[in-house]
Amino acid sequence: MEYTLSELMIVASAREIQDGEVIFAGVGNPLLGALLAQKTHAPSAMIATEGGALGPRPKRLILGIGDSACSENAMTVMPLWRLFADQQNGFVDVGMVGGAQVDRYGNLNSTAIFGDGNYFAPASRLPGSGGANDIASCAGRTVISIPLQRRRFLERVDYITSPGYLTGGDSRERSGLPRGGPAAVITDKCIFRFHPETRELMLDSIHPNVTVEDVKKEIPWELLISNDLKETKAPTEKELQIIHMLDPQGIFIGNGLKELTFEKYIAMLESSLDHAI
Repeated sequence: MEYTLSELMIVASAREIQDGEVIFAGVGNPLLGALLAQKTHAPSAMIATEGGALGPRPKRLILGIGDSACSENAMTVMPLWRLFADQQNGFVDVGMVGGAQVDRYGNLNSTAIFGDGNYFAPASRLPGSGGANDIASCAGRTVISIPLQRRRFLERVDYITSPGYLTGGDSRERSGLPRGGPAAVITDKCIFRFHPETRELMLDSIHPNVTVEDVKKEIPWELLISNDLKETKAPTEKELQIIHMLDPQGIFIGNGLKELTFEKYIAMLESSLDHAI
């Protein structure tokens, strides 16, 4: 079966979710992964959105954290502070996040690219944290989705927006974060996990038609490789069918919101009459 790298990343993200878990998922491919998990192996998984909704069952794709679909058929909609407070108290099992840069210990940067500048004069200013720092700090574990590119994978990120394992070892715990941390980094070429002692990024699975050398070319440090290196299981026909049902206009599995036209939006609304996500 033919599939895109974006679809493979969504499927890999979904497989990280277990039935009955509460998932804090960002809009886009992370949310598609959470919805796919609900439709396959984790029907009792519950999604939380950054706008404060818990357990939505929308009739169409959610386009943003303020989208009305976030609260459609939800179990409850609470103030944002309450949802994040519950996360601090340990009620969120999985956080699904991304960023512009990630480093060898799973720290994420979505604040600024410095280049030769500094925080006050960066080469590029990024959207910032939003709820990503809270998710990375407090969720039971995090799943990171990011394309494998040398400019994105650094030995140390320019700025730590969302903490991973900081400087490795037990540095996360010593910093005052008693639980959590990244469990996996899902890319378009492979899946990384983390060494249980050093907490360093470790190659765990390579996607079909990708070699270890392909991965190493994008990593600027000496990469750890698992003794049980695997090949990522390709998406099944059922998984692909569900992804295309969730995103029939290819808004997120295509080129994102930048290509969302009024015609595509209306077509999405009309197709939502045929089924409920």
